[in-house]
Amino acid sequence: MIYYVELLVLAALWGASFLFMRTASPEFGPVTLIFFRAGIAALFLLPLLAIRQRAELAKLWQARKTLIVLGLTNTAFPFCFFAFATLSMEAGITATINSTAPMFGALIAFVWLKDKLSVPAVIGLIIGFSGVYILMLDKFNTDSSYWLPALVAMCASALYGFAACYSRLYASELKPLTIATGSQLYATLFLLIPAWFLRPEVTPQLSAWIDVTLLGVACTGIAYVLYFRILSTHGITKALSVTYLIPLFAFIWGWLLLSESVTLNILVGAIVILIGVALTTNLIKLKPKSTN
Repeated sequence: MIYYVELLVLAALWGASFLFMRTASPEFGPVTLIFFRAGIAALFLLPLLAIRQRAELAKLWQARKTLIVLGLTNTAFPFCFFAFATLSMEAGITATINSTAPMFGALIAFVWLKDKLSVPAVIGLIIGFSGVYILMLDKFNTDSSYWLPALVAMCASALYGFAACYSRLYASELKPLTIATGSQLYATLFLLIPAWFLRPEVTPQLSAWIDVTLLGVACTGIAYVLYFRILSTHGITKALSVTYLIPLFAFIWGWLLLSESVTLNILVGAIVILIGVALTTNLIKLKPKSTN
């Protein structure tokens, strides 16, 4: 029961993150926005780690190699990629592309970790990636420039899949709060210089600062503690299953707060993607033919 509550809260928070990136990215720029997002998250998580698990502070340095890799592949690069994508794409569409992360995770686990890839999983991969094309069909037909943000968003999802596999392999002994804190801290340090050179010429409005604060504290700090807790307790498949729910919340937040529309192609594409993800992660099982 606790798992499902955590999953719903995490999906709601990460669904909202696409909304906040959509509104704040034009004012800060993708890189500077993510620098502040990760930095605020690190400032939120460091005292929490010191209070609740003081002995873990030393591991931020001892496990720096692992935490740097996770900081880059699970925060710095994918966050910047999605922030860039939201400059052109609606929150719900970007979140739906984000839901392909389990498919990339399955592919990477097959190649790197030698996990088995069943026939239903292969079918799911084909269906899921076809759904991305359906999702973006209207955009591709009206504006060819949408190919770039779509591909960048797909790269971000691939990085999430890699980070999940890497975490399973090298971070299994680290506590969720340590991983969440360390990854945000090292992502912030990595983005410091690029963010300085790419800082906005005009000071962002107050509403944008509120958005980035919510991004840092709620959608990153709290959300990553929940994510790594689920990952360490229930495994990679259940942790990545949050991506089934993120598009739903992103569409709801986008519709309620930004008046984003949902076309038939978007709806069909989202459903096809989620079917593909469900097959890939074995949530939907194809019954084998019975032989008499």
